[in-house]
Amino acid sequence: MHTAERISLARLPSGVDVETTVHVYEGNESGPTLYVQAAQHGREVNGTEVLRRLHGRIDHEALAGRLVAVPVADPLTFDRVSYTTPEVLDSVNANMNRCWPGDPEGTLHERMAARLWEFASDADALVDLHTGSPTMLTHTVFQEGDPGSAALAEAFGTELLLAEAAGDEADVEWSERGFDGKLRVTATRDGVPAITPELAHSKQLVEQAIETGVRGVFNVLRHLDMLQGAPDPHPEQRLGRNHLGRVVAEDSGLYRPSANAELGETVEEGDFLGRVYDPTSYEELQEVEAVRDGLVYSVAREATVTAGQTLVGVAMPYHDETWADEDAEADADEPVGDDGGA
Repeated sequence: MHTAERISLARLPSGVDVETTVHVYEGNESGPTLYVQAAQHGREVNGTEVLRRLHGRIDHEALAGRLVAVPVADPLTFDRVSYTTPEVLDSVNANMNRCWPGDPEGTLHERMAARLWEFASDADALVDLHTGSPTMLTHTVFQEGDPGSAALAEAFGTELLLAEAAGDEADVEWSERGFDGKLRVTATRDGVPAITPELAHSKQLVEQAIETGVRGVFNVLRHLDMLQGAPDPHPEQRLGRNHLGRVVAEDSGLYRPSANAELGETVEEGDFLGRVYDPTSYEELQEVEAVRDGLVYSVAREATVTAGQTLVGVAMPYHDETWADEDAEADADEPVGDDGGA
């Protein structure tokens, strides 16, 4: 059975409701609940198309359990094709993915998050679909040390998986950028295994990214035994650590990447990754080098950069082959979501 409910997330000053649609697919047999949402950042539209295609392909009769899907989680940013809201709408929480689980009496984004959290918190697993950019490898992020989330990430099936430390295990950037308020973090801490697939590209409907997402959600449904069969075979997966190998611009200027700064390339600490120079004086401002060994998963291709901006993302190696089994065994006695994550 499928239902589509139009719900109110918040109210604008004019009295107009901010609304979205929640799709619920009820199977004939009992089973887990999976919550999937897309377009929490409004310019990230591939996830929305993933859920439209899923709607057309899923066999309701074969489903066990309950699938809850929200194709547009943030109508405010969706209508503006933006990542955040203008200050006039929410000056405190411009980014919806920094204020979960929300507050029904808080700012606009807090109220919107609180309303959707009513559905998300009732789930047994969660997929928060995002998109990266043409200059980022498609990947799936999960909380480091959480075996349930690690298993979801592996099942989703992207080639690159990124484990992200959280809370006290993370560096200072974690708290500075408000990562505690991410949906994935909040869900994991609440005992709901959660992942964030990053499907390139933003603002464009890209066929390969969409089909990767559709296949990934079906894989998760099979992993949870909500559909029969095993997840589709995935390519050999590589596992890295997120946010630990970012190379940032020391000053503003123009960045020219080197041949080493290519997506999928393996680099070593000290490898030359390009130069930042002053466009007016021609002075070299920075010789960009890898800060750690690892895999290049993002590269800034827009030449104009500002101080502190990420130039190259390098995912540090994590485990070799049996990382999911090792993590599950090592953390079997620890409660899921105990130490946060992303």
